Amino acid sequence: MPEDDRRRPGLNPAVPIRRLGMLRRAIAIHLDPLHTPNTEPDAPMFDEIPLSSPDITEAEIHEVVRVLRSGRLSIGPVLEEFERLVADRVGTTHAVGVSTGTAGLHLSLLALGIGPGDEVITTPFSFIASTNCILYVGARPVFVDIDPTSLNMDPAQVEAAITPRTKAILAVEVFGDPTHMEAYRTIAARHEIPLIEDSCEGLGGRGCSKSGRRNIGAYGRVGVFGFYPNKQITTGEGGMIVTDDDRLADLCRSMRNQGRAVSRVDLSRHDPPPGGSGASWLSFERLGFNYRMNELSAALGVAQMRRLDEILRKRREVVERYTRRLLSEHRLVLPNIDDAESMSWFVYVVRLTNEFSREERDRIMAGMRRHDIGCADYFPCIHLQPHVRNAFGHKPGDFPIAESVSRRTIALPFHNNMTDRDVDLVAQTLELMLAREGLRGM
Repeated sequence: MPEDDRRRPGLNPAVPIRRLGMLRRAIAIHLDPLHTPNTEPDAPMFDEIPLSSPDITEAEIHEVVRVLRSGRLSIGPVLEEFERLVADRVGTTHAVGVSTGTAGLHLSLLALGIGPGDEVITTPFSFIASTNCILYVGARPVFVDIDPTSLNMDPAQVEAAITPRTKAILAVEVFGDPTHMEAYRTIAARHEIPLIEDSCEGLGGRGCSKSGRRNIGAYGRVGVFGFYPNKQITTGEGGMIVTDDDRLADLCRSMRNQGRAVSRVDLSRHDPPPGGSGASWLSFERLGFNYRMNELSAALGVAQMRRLDEILRKRREVVERYTRRLLSEHRLVLPNIDDAESMSWFVYVVRLTNEFSREERDRIMAGMRRHDIGCADYFPCIHLQPHVRNAFGHKPGDFPIAESVSRRTIALPFHNNMTDRDVDLVAQTLELMLAREGLRGM
C-alpha cells in the first residue's frame, strides 16, 4: 500500500472494520474537523450525496411560471423556441421536440421505414431504450462488441456485421463520448444505409470529422437527445429529434401528434389547442402517437439551453475534481478520453480492475449506498436482459468486452454543483469499500 494511503483514516487494511457507521463518522470528521455530527441514535451524520441532481435556478422557475400564467400549456410557441435553440446549437435544419428520448428513437426508426424483417446494428452496452426502439418497429437488433477504451462500438465489427438485411446503424455516444462517430458515418455512407445517432447522453459534445469538428447529434441522418433529470439539461421528461432531412422531420412532427398532417408552417400556429374546433384538428394522415412535448417542459428546456455552456463547464470541473482525487487509485480504471474529442459528460463512471468480480463490485456499491452515497452499475448488458435474451437466444460470452466492462463499472455521484468536499467524501467512501473487499481476500 502506498505510504500516503496508510496515513488516511480507516484505510489501513490491518485495522479490522467492525462498524461502517463509525467509519462514516470518521470520514466526516476528517473532512471537516469542526463538524459536530448529530448524536441522536437514528440521525444521519451528513446529507445523502445522490447519483444525480438537476441544476434548476430562478431562470428555469421564471420560464415555467411564465408559461403557467399564459394559459397555453401545450402546442405553443415555447416549444418552437426550444426547438430552434437545440437546432442552432447542433447545427441541423430541424429539431422536433418529443415526450422522451425513447419516443424520438421510435419515431426516427418509423420515419426511416424500418420494420419487420430488417436488421439494425447497435451496441449491447447502453441503456435499454436503444434496443427497445428497434423491437418496437419489429426489427432485429444485431449487436456488436465494444472498444474497451471509449466503450462505443468497435467500428471493424460494425462493418463486419452488415448484411443485405441491414437497414441502419444505431450508434450510441456512451456516457457522452463521440469517439468513432465519424467511422460509423463513413461505414453507413459506404453501404448506403442511414446512421441513427442516439445522442441522448451527449448534448453539447463535439467530435472529429473529415470536414473538421462536428457536434454530437449531427453525424447521422437523424440524431436524438434525451432530457431526463440526470442528463446535461432536463425538461423533466423529454427528447429532441434533430435532422437536415425535411421529409423525415415532417413525418416525425406528424407522428408525434397522432398522425395529423404537417404543413411547412408549424401546426401549432394553425390548429386549435386541445378543446378547440376545426376540421384540420380532427384529420389524420397516418398512424401516430401522443409523443408531444408540453409547453411547461419546453420552458424548462429553453432556460437550460440558455445556460448550456455554464452547465457543461460545471460538469467538466466536477470531472477534474474526481480525476485529481482518484488518479493514484490503482484499483480503478478512470475514464480515458481522446484529446481530439470533446466529451459532454453525462456521468462519471469508473471501472474496477480485472481482478475484481461482479459480486465484489456489487458489494462495494451496496456499501456505498449504506453510507448514503449514490451509485449505479452503468450498464448491464442489453443482450442478457431477459426479454432480449429470450427473443434472440443470446448467452453470456457472446460479447466478452462489453460483458467484462459491465460487471466492473460503478457510476459515481455526478451533478453540476458537487463540491470538493462532496467528491472527497465519495472517494474516501469508495476507498473504504475497496479496502473492505481486500480484507475479505486476506
